[in-house]
Order: sequence, then structure tokens, then C-alpha cells
Amino acid sequence: MERKTESLQGINIDTLKLDEAVEYAFENRGQVVTLNPEMVMSANKNKDFKNIIQNAQLVIPDGIGVKIGLKILGKKNIHRIAGIEFAYSMIKKFASEKLPVALIGAKQEVIETACNNLKKEFSGLNIVYSQNGYFTDKEKVKADLVNSGAKLVLVALGSPKQEEFIFEIKSHMPETLFIGVGGSFDVWAGLVRRAPEIWQKTGFEWLYRTLKEPSRFKRIFPVLPMFVLKVLKERIFGC
Repeated sequence: MERKTESLQGINIDTLKLDEAVEYAFENRGQVVTLNPEMVMSANKNKDFKNIIQNAQLVIPDGIGVKIGLKILGKKNIHRIAGIEFAYSMIKKFASEKLPVALIGAKQEVIETACNNLKKEFSGLNIVYSQNGYFTDKEKVKADLVNSGAKLVLVALGSPKQEEFIFEIKSHMPETLFIGVGGSFDVWAGLVRRAPEIWQKTGFEWLYRTLKEPSRFKRIFPVLPMFVLKVLKERIFGC
């Protein structure tokens, strides 16, 4: 299967459906970036971060804002893929194949609970390595990860830290699939609930989370209007 991409703010974004993205990622491995408007804006300011995204093996439109941005540019048939759903699908796939999995990030109690819950849900899940996100010796974590032989690595360090970590190590594990998963461990540990299905389907899960966590407001809302303005500028002036 070949990649199908569209460009937004100089970033190539894959347009595969969820099942196609799962198949492509399983076959090709490498780094998967789950892109949202905040990451696009960060990439505009940080060339190194943009380079990481551009060199990923798969870039999926996680945030509904990315899908809207592509539509503003006249791009059709864009399929939003929630990062947590993609990661969950990959866990299911790797568990069915009995391939080793690793989790990195979050607090110790969170990652432990997430691992236990996932093992209960997927009987074939083989978690060979887990590490909380509060480590100080990055090189040791990388060495331990390589030695673990994991074929799927889920990294929850927040963006751009998780993308940078993956970029640094992926060449040492060419047969491994890496996914930056943000706050997914909190959901799998049962500490945070996803929005009701109707909010998910209509693309307003971000708004639900903001209403539940008002502290997110200051981080999200300065970014979204600026993102839309930059996309409109790209539509009108081509830049």
C-alpha cells in the first residue's frame, strides 16, 4: 500500500482511513505522528520539529482542526483518525500477532494501571518493557528499550518531547513501530474518560475535554484562531 498525502502548512498529511492506516503502519513500521493544530503551529516555529514530522513514516490527522484546515484548502476525502483509536487498534493488532510491546511515559502508577488494564483486555498482549515519563537518564532508557526487542512502542511524553524521543531512537530499531500517544495512558488507566460517542463523531471531543478541564482553555484557544488564519492565508496567497 502506498501513502496518500495532502499538504497543509508545508506538512504532508496522510489521508488513509483507520483500517488502511493500521495496515500501512504494521507493514512499514517507523514513526507515526498524530497531528493536531498545536503541533502544526509549533512546527511553523521550530524547523527541527517540522523536520521530525516530515520524516515520519505516517502522519495522521488527529485533531479535527487539521481536517478542517485541509478542507479550507479544498482537500477532500480527508479521514480524521483519533490518535488514541489508532494506538488502540495497533495494540490489538500486535497482541493478536503476539509481538512484544513497550510503553513509556506518564506517572508510575498510571503506566502500571494502564498496562494491567490492557493486559486484561488483550489476552495475547506481551508488554516487555515499561518506563514512566520521569526518567533522567535518557540514554539508559533508550538502551533498555532496544534490548527489550519491542516491536510496538507507545510514547506518552507530550509533544514535542515524545516525537523527539522517537526520532532519536527509531533508526536503532528499524523493525519497530513508534507512536506518540499524548494522554492516552490516563484514559487506559481509567483516570480520564473519553467524550461521549456523539462528541467524538462530530469532532468536538476537544471541546468536551476543555469543558471538563478548563485549564486547557488557555493552551488551546490562542492556537486555534491563529491556525485558521494561517490556513486561510495559505488558501488565498498560497503561503
